[in-house]
Amino acid sequence: MMVKCKLFAAVLAAFVIMTSCSQEQHSANDSGGITASEILGDPYYRAISFGAYREDTREIQPTIPQLKEDVRILSAMGIRLLRTYNVHYDEAANLLQAIREIKEEDPDFEMYLMLGAWIDAKNAWTDQPDRIRDEDAEQNAVEIDRAVSLAMEYPDIVKVIAVGNEAMVHWQSEYYVEPQIILNWVKHLQNLKNEGVLPEDLWITSSDNFASWGGGDSVYHKEALNELIRAVDFISMHTYPMHDTHYNPEFWGVREGEENLSDMEKIESAMLRSLDYAISQYESVVDYMQSIGVDKPVHIGETGWATISNEYYGPDGARATDEYKSGRYHELIRDWSDQNRVTVFYFEAFDEKWKDAENPMGSENHFGLINLQSQAKYPIWDLVDEGVFDGLTRDGKPITKTYGGDFEAMMQDVLVPPHESEIEARMEGQ
Repeated sequence: MMVKCKLFAAVLAAFVIMTSCSQEQHSANDSGGITASEILGDPYYRAISFGAYREDTREIQPTIPQLKEDVRILSAMGIRLLRTYNVHYDEAANLLQAIREIKEEDPDFEMYLMLGAWIDAKNAWTDQPDRIRDEDAEQNAVEIDRAVSLAMEYPDIVKVIAVGNEAMVHWQSEYYVEPQIILNWVKHLQNLKNEGVLPEDLWITSSDNFASWGGGDSVYHKEALNELIRAVDFISMHTYPMHDTHYNPEFWGVREGEENLSDMEKIESAMLRSLDYAISQYESVVDYMQSIGVDKPVHIGETGWATISNEYYGPDGARATDEYKSGRYHELIRDWSDQNRVTVFYFEAFDEKWKDAENPMGSENHFGLINLQSQAKYPIWDLVDEGVFDGLTRDGKPITKTYGGDFEAMMQDVLVPPHESEIEARMEGQ
């Protein structure tokens, strides 16, 4: 453990020097014409998944003043690249307008978007017994057209269009599509680039679970997927060790031989294995891509760690969700991604309670780095200490720390993961 800590400290020190140099270089450069190929993989352009909904429904859209508040908060955190998920609500268009207004006030302000276009199968989200997986929902064409319009209107901000979100992974049973549907729309957008309708340096991708990109079960290994991999400008893959502390907990829990470790060492061991697990899923996508003769960038379109759960991931299950473990995962994945020049769209910026409105304590509502009380969670307490939020508010409230910044009080809610024997017994009983 001590050797690992010393090695980690040395690597981290080297990274701090590298990042300082990178920031000085970017500060001196004019980034008005910067492209996705320059942004992605550069640690200076830290990325995050973004949603600004305050209420338990998306029928109440965040206002432009609220979006400007959020953008300024994220900029203060060093975020310069946001990921959105659809354009059929006003949020994405209003976000772009908010960023433009800030840029008009401050020409040196930088914030860019990976603009998501939502894709559904025909009959998705309906009572009809069958979703037609290889046919588009009627809304898909409207969604793509609006994404194109926004990319044309805001070429200085929109640097990537992502076609679909987890639209190919089979466990999204309400709406998933066959890869051919995503491929058709990616080709459509690439053709618009070739015709000069869209900027030639706008990058096109789809953002999906690692398995959907060929890193998992061979059921996904289809020629349409291979053609999609060839058609996108980069792969945007998702990995969620936190979810797999329940569904596939091969890396979780206290291992044989770790019983004599302190509680903090047991937690640290499990978190290091969680990082390794995420890296292994990333590498599985790279390996599959290369196995079909393709070599292009692979970035992480989503990964994160919820802080609250009354489901499988919380105290009575995997004992995985709390602010300390969330903080360690955030730190570990950011350090790895910066060192390896892999962009990570960390999920997510702010808690949003619409995602599981009927279950307020559900994990989907608690992935944000900042909660709905304008409190920074443990992963970014250090930024509060540094004063980066001074003078900024969210909905009229200054950004303060959860638990009042009391580390010991926070640790009262942190549980040691179960022993691997407990996990095995639980899995056998399911």
